Amino acid sequence: MKKLQYFLADEQATIALGNALASVVRLQSKGVIVYLQGDLGAGKTTLTRGFVQGLGHQGKVKSPTYTLVEPYELPPWQVYHFDLYRLADPEELEFMGIRDYFAENCCCFIEWPERGAGLLANADIMLNIAYSGTQREATLVAQSAWGDTFLTRLKDSYLGS
Repeated sequence: MKKLQYFLADEQATIALGNALASVVRLQSKGVIVYLQGDLGAGKTTLTRGFVQGLGHQGKVKSPTYTLVEPYELPPWQVYHFDLYRLADPEELEFMGIRDYFAENCCCFIEWPERGAGLLANADIMLNIAYSGTQREATLVAQSAWGDTFLTRLKDSYLGS
């Protein structure tokens, strides 16, 4: 499977990578499921903000730490940003109808996906953000055939270093 790595010098670079992911979705007319990994404060929500804004959202993009999910209706897309850090029991996902969030027109960004193991749809992309000195390093690894195609399109269009 395809793997890409980018150094993110600052918050703006992280937002720009999120914007680039949104560009691929817009051009391909197909949703994506991204599992986000990284320490607290690494930039997972910042990257998701870039994605949501890249699809045209004008308002605030907040962390769903206490709500588990923040929805964004951006026709034709439904974007869902999950933060499962505070999930007490994966069974809670069943009660909120987790399977309904993974339709064809949905883009799901899921922080702490391991806490929902067995109940989440499979990821198209595993995206890890790690500290690298004063920068961050984003590693994207395809987890499906669509993820592989997605990363090929991202590589062809994104000029991040």
